[in-house]
Amino acid sequence: MQKRNATVAVIGAGDFIGAEIAKKFAAEGFTVFAGRRNGDKLAPLVVEIEAAGGSIVARSLDARKEDEVIAFLNDADAHAPLEICIFNIGANVNFPILETTERVFRKVWEMACYSGFLAGREAARLMLARGQGNIFFTGATASLRGGSGYAAFASAKFGLRAVAQAMARELGPNNIHVAHLIIDSGVDTAWVRERREQLWGKEALDNPDLLMPPASVAASYWQLYQQPRSAWTFELEIRPFGEKW
Repeated sequence: MQKRNATVAVIGAGDFIGAEIAKKFAAEGFTVFAGRRNGDKLAPLVVEIEAAGGSIVARSLDARKEDEVIAFLNDADAHAPLEICIFNIGANVNFPILETTERVFRKVWEMACYSGFLAGREAARLMLARGQGNIFFTGATASLRGGSGYAAFASAKFGLRAVAQAMARELGPNNIHVAHLIIDSGVDTAWVRERREQLWGKEALDNPDLLMPPASVAASYWQLYQQPRSAWTFELEIRPFGEKW
């Protein structure tokens, strides 16, 4: 593994997609700054990455708090130049509209949209100073259409997509690649498997080609990072070949 003098910030370094992103970029020689609520839960990821020879700094982070986001990204950039910031907070919930409380709607917006704005703005501030960088956002099917019961989640993901579009148009001419990755599929996590079984029975888990492996998401982010600036992708949709669309 060839070490790089660069960091990757993963905001929303959860147990599945976020963890796989961290492992992929650590394996490619980057120092990973991983942030999530309850940062102690990152301990197994730290052990795994360090055992493989990689470098990771794990932090507790509430991405809805401006001061925490600023401190987190400044620390990452002070460790080594911040090359990539990946915003990966989900906040997927499903409630009938009459059961969607003000608190639920606001909290989902704060997590999935407002936090993305804070992360993107502060990453841009650091990257503009050196004239290069990459800012990537994780989107979902809900980024493109609002499904039944997804008023809160879809509105937040629509908003995050708009933030990403505006940033891409503004920052692209400044040599900063902004991309929005739409995962048009259920991701293969314990929560998704449990929900599918509850809704459709155990047979819903029989076809492994209908769920997105988290490692495939990480591989897509690596592909986005490797693109030459003469052919940058803004929006990339990924789905398993068995997924209908």
